[in-house]
Parts: sequence; structure tokens; C-alpha cells
Amino acid sequence: MLCKACQFNTATTSQGYCGVCVQAAAAAPPPGPAMVDGRAAWLRSPVGLGRATAVLLGLVIATDVYSLWTGTVMQDVLGKLVGGAYGADIEREADHADTLYANTGIAQTVALLATCVVFLVWFHRVRVNAEVFEPHIHRKKRGWTVWGWFVPVVNLWFPRRIAVDIWDASGTRAATPDGMPPLDPAAERGPHRLVNVWWTLWVANLFAGRWATQSYMKAEEADEIKAAVANMMFTDALDIAAAVLAIVFVLRLTRMQDTKARMGPAPAPQSAAFPAAP
Repeated sequence: MLCKACQFNTATTSQGYCGVCVQAAAAAPPPGPAMVDGRAAWLRSPVGLGRATAVLLGLVIATDVYSLWTGTVMQDVLGKLVGGAYGADIEREADHADTLYANTGIAQTVALLATCVVFLVWFHRVRVNAEVFEPHIHRKKRGWTVWGWFVPVVNLWFPRRIAVDIWDASGTRAATPDGMPPLDPAAERGPHRLVNVWWTLWVANLFAGRWATQSYMKAEEADEIKAAVANMMFTDALDIAAAVLAIVFVLRLTRMQDTKARMGPAPAPQSAAFPAAP
């Protein structure tokens, strides 16, 4: 059971609190929430939401793999039609393939919508936690954590910028030998390579998906439909790659925040090293 106060450490007392919180309460009154832009920010565990998001992203990958298989079925039937095959048997094959492909689209849509909801809840949670860790480095207001994904044009870079700020704020502290925090905050933060590659694939998939969908809707002849299905299969493969990196991003950022929260507050500067002014 998690501690009722910090929601990160395991509870060790009969009242449901961990040892860290018990010691902190004995030393000083419980601190209030961090205030960012006039809004309170409480530290809450992202572990459960992170795992749920990863599982749902795995479901998205599964539906994409299924779509690739149904795409090969469609390609086989359409190849026969382009080659001049006709008759009752080929009509039944075409109807079956078309039904499979339509059902695949429904499954992909349901999986994507469920994943989006849970991902946005997780993304908001880690952003609020990041405000507690580092309240002054966030370049976008908290509301953009959700709306930034839906507003046209700005959704091409706002979420990435927010993700980078969260990543930087969630980096673990690498204390110097004398117990002081590092002088260069960038030294304790990981590179943004994972965020950048994931975001590049996501944006590429966004554009490729729109292009493939339009080509599929406009296709009328068998050869046009066959080419459109190939385009859709390309976007499915791209979506799988983006989803795999999204899982890595979600789990790593969740682990970073969990580790940083368990480390407790940053060590205060040693006053002996900085004599008070007369």
C-alpha cells in the first residue's frame, strides 16, 4: 500500500504513512502545495497511469499488426481482380476481405480513443508533478498539456515542448561529493533524443495517415484501391514504430519521476560555505 501522504513510498505504519513522511512531519509542519501561475501543484504517483498507458499503447500496436495482416488479405484479393479474375468465388473473397478491413478500422479507432484518454490523464499528472519538482522552467501553461494536442498547427510542437520541460524537471539530482546539488542543472538531465525521435515519428505518422486516408477514400478502381491499401499499410507500420517509442517514453519518464520523488527534497545549501553578510 502506498503512503497516504506522498503516494510514492510504501506505507510502513498502521496509520498508512511511510517512514520518510513520519520523519518529515516530526521535524516540521507538512508543506503546502507548490504554486505555479496561481495554481496548486501536488505530487502524485504516475506509476499506475504510466503502466495503464503502456498497456493500451500495446493494444494499439496489436490492432496495427492485425491491420497489416488484413491489408495483405486485401492486397491478395485486389491483385486477383486487377489480373482479371471474376466469378462468385472472387466476389465472396472480396466481400470477406472488405469486411475484415472495415472491422480492423473500428478496432483501431476504439483502441486509439481509449489510449488517448488515459495518455492525456497520465501526461497531465506528470506535468503537475514536474511543476512540484521544478516550478520555474515550464514554457507553456498547464492547460496546454491537454489542449495543445487538439489545437491545429500548434499541436505540431506544443506537446513536444511541454514533454521536454517535464523531462528536464524530472531528471534525478546528481549530488556533488560535498552533498551539494550540481551547479549546472543540465548536467543532471538526460538528453532529449528519445523525445525527439518519438515526436518525429508521431508527426510523420500524423501526416502520412491523413494522406493515406484521403487516397483510400478517393480510390474507385481495383488498382487504385490496391495502391491505397499499400499506403494504409505503410502508415500502420509507422504507427507501430511511434507507439513502441511512446511506450519507452512513458515508462522511462514515469520511472524518472518515481525515482526523484523517492529521493526526497533537494539537499539545502550548506550555510557554512556561504558566510552571512555583516
